[in-house]
Amino acid sequence: MNVLVGSDGISRCGWGNSAPDYVTYHDTEWGIPLHGAVALFERLSLEAFQSGLSWLVILRKREGFRQAFAGFEPEQVAAFEDDDVTRLLGDASIVRNRAKILATIRNARAIAELDVPLDTLLWSFAPDPGDRVRPATMADVPAVSPESKAMAKELKKRGFAFVGPTTCYALMQATGMVDDHVVGCFRAR
Repeated sequence: MNVLVGSDGISRCGWGNSAPDYVTYHDTEWGIPLHGAVALFERLSLEAFQSGLSWLVILRKREGFRQAFAGFEPEQVAAFEDDDVTRLLGDASIVRNRAKILATIRNARAIAELDVPLDTLLWSFAPDPGDRVRPATMADVPAVSPESKAMAKELKKRGFAFVGPTTCYALMQATGMVDDHVVGCFRAR
């Protein structure tokens, strides 16, 4: 998908015009630098839940995820127990995948064990923006990078789950660690 001009006359990355929810996400979040443990834990969790699914499904269930996972406050999610897992498996407002639910709880517990803030750890893998070439089309956007592979390896070493290189790269894109807005997109900086 190349840059398309939306019905509103704005040029976006092609996927950004494919659904109203995508327009909002593309224009206000994707690729914008994001910091803070709660915000980054939410994005890490949502990217893990997206694995194998459409991002649109996750966006449309985002408020349900926030309610189900205590606003993604890592300390609160780290305290979840078996009854919380049972509750989450019965909650139709989220993706009810046991492995992903358990990974989210495990990741909250891993955050509690970090010797550096989550923000510092994740952003340490952001490549120098001057070393990157803006993609001409979405076909030029990679699914993984050396940095996302290194991030995944480090997170797994620290006890995180559902954090493969592709999930880590999607996290990097979503949080502005990399800017993959294509040439011609109004968000390209």
